Amino acid sequence: MHKISTAVLYCLGGILAFASAGAEPFDQTLEFAGIRFQVQCANEGSINQLIITPQGLEYDNRPMRREVNGSVTGAEAGDLNGDGSPEIYVYVSSAGSGSYGSLIAYSANGKKSLTEINLPDLYADPKNSEGYMGHDVFAVAENVLQRRFPIYKPGDTNAEPSGGKRQIDYKLYPGEAVWQLKIDRVTEY
Repeated sequence: MHKISTAVLYCLGGILAFASAGAEPFDQTLEFAGIRFQVQCANEGSINQLIITPQGLEYDNRPMRREVNGSVTGAEAGDLNGDGSPEIYVYVSSAGSGSYGSLIAYSANGKKSLTEINLPDLYADPKNSEGYMGHDVFAVAENVLQRRFPIYKPGDTNAEPSGGKRQIDYKLYPGEAVWQLKIDRVTEY
């Protein structure tokens, strides 16, 4: 275990991770491959300001500021594409009973500056969004970003899904202007 800032971070398989219950202010510093990322969000209300401040990049260490719909629930640093330069993944859960998940992520390109990572809209994929009603859980594992959520059948209440769970594994690829997370595997159980 490593203590950075005020949080205890666990190192498993080279990934430093911390997850929060949300609704409380989120302020964590993650370090991976010599780059630090301070992730801050007040988590006050349904719309919040997320600030990611890198340290150790060669050219640009300016804070990245984004408005998020919901609260930050966790953050992880990793290297999904194995290029030796880390990425930061910040997990957001929307306000309300659905707790719809979203992702804010950046890649430290060659440890020089940050470039956004795009996660495609789940609703643009009719097959994999079938039965989706939120309650997402994200995790970085084995060089993929995992997104898990319960599957709802017609008539299920928000509190009682009956269709099992779906896990979508995404791999990271370079894009034209931003990095892209693309589906690698889908598992239902």
